[in-house]
Amino acid sequence: MKKLRTLQEFLRERLANKEKAIGYLDVSLEEYQIDRDTSFFLQGIRNVIEAQGGVVELAKQIQVDAETLSEVLSSKNTPQLDTLINIITALGGRLSIVPLEDEESSIEDYPVAPSKSTVSEIEVPTESR
Repeated sequence: MKKLRTLQEFLRERLANKEKAIGYLDVSLEEYQIDRDTSFFLQGIRNVIEAQGGVVELAKQIQVDAETLSEVLSSKNTPQLDTLINIITALGGRLSIVPLEDEESSIEDYPVAPSKSTVSEIEVPTESR
């Protein structure tokens, strides 16, 4: 007879693999960018944390009180960027910025472009010895 598993058991097994966990977090972040559902995004992070040793273990790694970390992950508010980066780093990933798939941007798209120097050459006196 085939043994059935709960969704949480399936996720814990799958997300124990760091590569799969990073892919899962990437999808969670993409979904957050679309719907701004903070609780869904934080649930994704909690799923990975549980699969990789739990809140207590992660709290030790990032040198935060486990209760404080639990509160951050169960809040309706998005964690501060430095807290999120610490969590993601401890889970073996990093946040990065990539271009949107259907849009391209260039320096001309920004209101303030780097100024170009009007001086083409700079003369530097040399000393004779």
